[in-house]
Amino acid sequence: MKAYVELPVIRLHSSEGKAQEPKVDSIAEEIPVAFEYNGIAHTVMLATPADLEDFALGFSLSEGIVAQRKDVFDIEIISSELGITLRLSVAGDAFARLKERRRSLAGRTGCGLCGAESLSQVMRSLPPVLSPATMRPAALYKGMAKLPEHQKLQQVTGATHAAGWVNGAGEISHVREDIGRHNALDKTIGALAKTGFDAQSGAIIITSRASFEMVQKSAAMGVGIVAAVSAPTAAALRLAERLNVTLVGFLRDAQCVIYTGNHLLLENTE
Repeated sequence: MKAYVELPVIRLHSSEGKAQEPKVDSIAEEIPVAFEYNGIAHTVMLATPADLEDFALGFSLSEGIVAQRKDVFDIEIISSELGITLRLSVAGDAFARLKERRRSLAGRTGCGLCGAESLSQVMRSLPPVLSPATMRPAALYKGMAKLPEHQKLQQVTGATHAAGWVNGAGEISHVREDIGRHNALDKTIGALAKTGFDAQSGAIIITSRASFEMVQKSAAMGVGIVAAVSAPTAAALRLAERLNVTLVGFLRDAQCVIYTGNHLLLENTE
């Protein structure tokens, strides 16, 4: 299934509302994606039908359903008229844990925490991040400046978020896109895990606000630096402080705001 469709539209270019000739526009797809673990339905998310193996793996890791890549034995992608089902075969101990804390997340696009059955499920018990990574703000500026050229779907549709990984030299990789910001991050996490990449040695950058869930997903993978193009939430700040995550917001035009953490090497500390 394609990540976007082309549909006829009418573009208006004047204050008088004069219609121009019909055009063809590219529209991002948004379809239900169901997750099944060892044959048991778990959740449904609305997502962009691209990089679905990365999505399946990244969601499973960032949500703590599996502890490591090798706990996922197989991923099968099944398409139907209703949407797509991701059928994952996982290790027995992971499946046992999942059954103990099953929750339904069916709902809005990239809803994150919607559908949690109790308040205790909102904040997972994660240890502080022990990432040794340090980098200069200039590396984040460089990575964010390069991100748009990797956002192919955004260039076509103007409707998607992106997440990516940046190293200390400002080189960006594992960029993934989706209509949902949480989904884009899960896809990047999955892509990193699939290739055996050392995610802890760099930073995650995202084209959205830095929400509680974005910090929690990154920290679950041991990433010590999360940088967002927009603002963080207060809940995200408190979580980042508790988990030893350096949280950066308003990362744009070679500027940023550092809210928590000490993973960035500032010029005046030399």
